[in-house]
Amino acid sequence: MIKKIGVLTSGGDAPGMNAAVAAVIKTAISKNIEPYIVRDGYKGLINNWIEKVDINFASNIISKGGTVIGSARLPEFKEESVRQKAVDNLNSLGIEALVVIGGDGSYQGAEKLTKMGINCIGLPGTIDNDIVSSDYTIGFDTALNTVIDSLDKIRDTIQSHNRCMVVEIMGNGCGDLTLYAATGTGAEVFSTKESYLTEDEIINQVKELKIKNKRSVIVAVAEKNYDVNELASKIEKETGYETRATVLGHIQRGGNPTGMDRYLAVKAGIFAVEQLIAGKGGLYIGMSNNELVARDIDSTLNMPKIDKSQEYQKLRDINKAV
Repeated sequence: MIKKIGVLTSGGDAPGMNAAVAAVIKTAISKNIEPYIVRDGYKGLINNWIEKVDINFASNIISKGGTVIGSARLPEFKEESVRQKAVDNLNSLGIEALVVIGGDGSYQGAEKLTKMGINCIGLPGTIDNDIVSSDYTIGFDTALNTVIDSLDKIRDTIQSHNRCMVVEIMGNGCGDLTLYAATGTGAEVFSTKESYLTEDEIINQVKELKIKNKRSVIVAVAEKNYDVNELASKIEKETGYETRATVLGHIQRGGNPTGMDRYLAVKAGIFAVEQLIAGKGGLYIGMSNNELVARDIDSTLNMPKIDKSQEYQKLRDINKAV
């Protein structure tokens, strides 16, 4: 029976991370295991920023956005000598297992720590929903609702002025936030890395909407694919729509987690501690067909990306028909 469990958050912050941290702490206490937090991710492991916490700490964070224990990126963690410092710090405190909340990069560190004797379980925490071994990630639902709320408000103003708006949405190479938000708001044109439109293709679609006297047009694009200000200028010049660009940016990461993100985070946190109590490590907790599953981290990192081309095409076909 393990006596001490640590928990850290790594990579980009995501709403619901605090709920997952709280669930790990509460579950550990209920099993007579001492819970510890690690400040600022893997950086905290090597600097020994590790603290014992109690039930009051867990109760006060579940509804908060971001991550109250902090997060940081540490590329040097790939080096075994750096990881050994983390292992030594954990061993000195008697911490036998660790829950790591983050994305694929965080899991690579968790897998390596497991091989060095510290059993680790990974939880999917990222707004991008870019972990292919889980249907949904902690933080995605909250971010999606933020994007949808923003697009709805943008619609109000461009509808009033007969305008077009190019909106850049986060995703870090994954188009789920853009696809889901476009579906939920009726964005007329959308483009992601997986279903990329050239600037000319976007302009031609907007031209068709102008011919149909569409009073407002939203062009939703995933980040890192276009210079949205230049694209807006080209659309205005070629179509006649007065066009502006909006970058939603880090507002998409903030805010209190939705009920669904809290539910997923708490269930995943409980499940992670149960796996560690069973003596398991090097596992990733994901959501598959509405059920929590524990898979080998190495296999999850190499799973093929889900093909969503049919979803993109169906939505585009509908937009062309109206």
